[in-house]
Amino acid sequence: MTNAAVGVAAEQSACQALAADGWSILGRRLRTKAGEVDAVAEKDGVVAFVEVKARPTLAMAASALGAKQQGRLMSAAEILLGEHPEWGRAGVRFDVLLVDRQSRVRRVVDAFRVN
Repeated sequence: MTNAAVGVAAEQSACQALAADGWSILGRRLRTKAGEVDAVAEKDGVVAFVEVKARPTLAMAASALGAKQQGRLMSAAEILLGEHPEWGRAGVRFDVLLVDRQSRVRRVVDAFRVN
């Protein structure tokens, strides 16, 4: 399986896990001039900008999100919030969903914050 196919499969597993937990998926693979957001989900008025990391193990996936990617995700989120002012009325956060080779998903809620 190519890296792109692994990424798409991981995003699908992550979105299924979010939906199973009562989240509505507002968008997937949303492209902005700052970069792409893997998914945007909403539950009870809170919007989560989601980064999906797929690696052979959950531990490897957990270490895959660097400061540069966090900055890109925050910039892309700012653009998307400008385009969708109705999003996030009850709050906004950044979640990371880790997916391993067996398609197990672990969510890191509110993984980082804007300083």
